[in-house]
Amino acid sequence: MPAASRFEAHTTRVALSVFFLSGFLMSVPGAILPAWGYHIRDEFLAVGAFFLATAFGLMISVLVAPTLRRFQRPSLVIAVGGGIGAAAFLVLAFTGPPVAWMWRVAGFFLLGLGAGVLNSAAFQSIVSAYERDPASTVNMAGILFGSGNLAIALFLSSTFYVYDVRSTLILAALAPGFAAVLYHRHQVAAPAALPDQPLRQVWRDVRSPAAVLFSLLLFFQFGNEWTVASWLPIFLVRRTGVSPEDSLFMLAAYWLALIVGRVAAQPLLRMVGHGKLLFWSAGAAVAGCVLLISTNNAFGAWSGLLLLGVGFAPIYPLVVEWIGGRFPAYHPGVFNGLFSIAVSGGLLWPFLVSLAASQWGIWVVMAMPMIGSIIVFLLTVALWLESRLHA
Repeated sequence: MPAASRFEAHTTRVALSVFFLSGFLMSVPGAILPAWGYHIRDEFLAVGAFFLATAFGLMISVLVAPTLRRFQRPSLVIAVGGGIGAAAFLVLAFTGPPVAWMWRVAGFFLLGLGAGVLNSAAFQSIVSAYERDPASTVNMAGILFGSGNLAIALFLSSTFYVYDVRSTLILAALAPGFAAVLYHRHQVAAPAALPDQPLRQVWRDVRSPAAVLFSLLLFFQFGNEWTVASWLPIFLVRRTGVSPEDSLFMLAAYWLALIVGRVAAQPLLRMVGHGKLLFWSAGAAVAGCVLLISTNNAFGAWSGLLLLGVGFAPIYPLVVEWIGGRFPAYHPGVFNGLFSIAVSGGLLWPFLVSLAASQWGIWVVMAMPMIGSIIVFLLTVALWLESRLHA
């Protein structure tokens, strides 16, 4: 293999591994809440503020990351993202209860900012792999991102009764801190130069029915996944009476179901029509939400969350592949800007759920993803119809 090809393959491996670190950061808001006792306190608005701060940090990263990339050192951008993540853990470690909850908002903002910077650098660095195989590349990124989510859930559940919360978070800060040093020493290829498009062409694509439908689908799908991930531990403790430690273990099982589903989706992409796969995925997600809303025991909760994980798994990779098919001139880095509002907006759903739960109770936590899954199904049908008309 030529040296250039080996260097490109090395860059792709590094970029994909960054998604693991990003997932490690992004899953913290939901996983840390039981350790602070929010499963026994009706402070839904404070919890919603944590999710809102994380989403805001992710949005701000869209503005910060391009400035960092001007240094022409992708490894530096990755190192900065890891350093911000480590700082976020330390802020959260020293602002836990009984400190006023407003101070914790800063830590969650840094979590979103660090994860967003990491995502931007990773998307820019997988352009070559994405051009060769969009669905598989995004699927692999999703698997590694989910593995990071799984890792933090398992870490917090295994240390729940072993260390106090401050010590646990300080230990967790070592992971992004060590990664920042490690990635800074790596030689990574500069992101591929993306072709400039006329502003009129970009605006016409954004206003097209397909772009609007894609954005809405991403908005609701991200909202579904992150509402479940953010609220699942608190929901399970209050609805089924499981222990906080077991609720974190079940959160890890949810992430594992997502990972297994994305691995299983890889061969299915070649054997099953994408429309059918999306249809059955949305159906499984709705069934999982219904089970979780109606159950009051651990067995029903297990069945529901596994259905949810398997149902959610294939949707995002398939949507991104559709985007590449309809807008072949765009690359992952451009997607990050074009659809950033939709994706970041989806992360606002856990905040909206906190407002609804404060009025109507904890059952709303699963009612919202159920409604969102139905909307995803309807948007999928609309996209299919739009594709037929476009053809």
